[in-house]
Amino acid sequence: MKGLKVKVRRVYSKRKLGQRYELELKRLYKELLAAKKTAQEEFLRSVLRNEGNCCSQFYKYVKKRKGNGEIIPAIKDQNGTNITDTTGKTNIFNSYYASVSCYDRNIREIKLANSGETFIISTKVIRKRKSKIGKSKSVGPDGVPGEILKLSARVMTPSLGRLLEISLSNATIPSDRKKNTFVPIYKGGDRSAVSKNRQISLTSVVYKQMEHIITGYWRQVCDKNNWSYEGEHGFRPGYSCEIQVVTVCQDKADSLDKGSV
Repeated sequence: MKGLKVKVRRVYSKRKLGQRYELELKRLYKELLAAKKTAQEEFLRSVLRNEGNCCSQFYKYVKKRKGNGEIIPAIKDQNGTNITDTTGKTNIFNSYYASVSCYDRNIREIKLANSGETFIISTKVIRKRKSKIGKSKSVGPDGVPGEILKLSARVMTPSLGRLLEISLSNATIPSDRKKNTFVPIYKGGDRSAVSKNRQISLTSVVYKQMEHIITGYWRQVCDKNNWSYEGEHGFRPGYSCEIQVVTVCQDKADSLDKGSV
């Protein structure tokens, strides 16, 4: 990989001499990215194979990969003063998002009837869900990158299955898994105005996969017991929102043809 870096630097210095050097630079750059990706995956696999022997290197890598490195520009407060320090900008965003968000504290208890179905946690399903995790997925408040979960599917699957069993048995989840990380995303206009940044919520990647597993089980129970209305769309396979729109348009067209409208 070092040799590729040297070649990239040499060709980069000659890129203005002709199109041949530009094409060569693109080719070498792609090879360099592929080499970096291969080396990265090989490093993680070697760490997982030699568990306990490379802890310091492993945690250095995790620390480097997690978090959001985007620099947020100066934000103006209510008095029009530019705030540049991280703590000040965080407080301004927290105050603004709290003022525009609301939630109902008086949530009624929902009583569910026992379906009689035993929830079986399949390691095969957990591995399948982990294989679908994007390597570039944003890190949640637990600081566990999706790339680590994806590459360590075989090693961590039994532990994740046990964690889900404990959560379901106690009808609760760990308090730290209930936390979200709000990240401001610039949407246009004045960058210093806090209102020009929309918020996105980053949650635990681990428990997102748990939610998918529970949702899949719940959908199977609903289909088996005919609890779902046939007109419900948006959360069932084969019943997307687009299909619902097409069905409504077709029903209207049929009604017009029959003269009933």
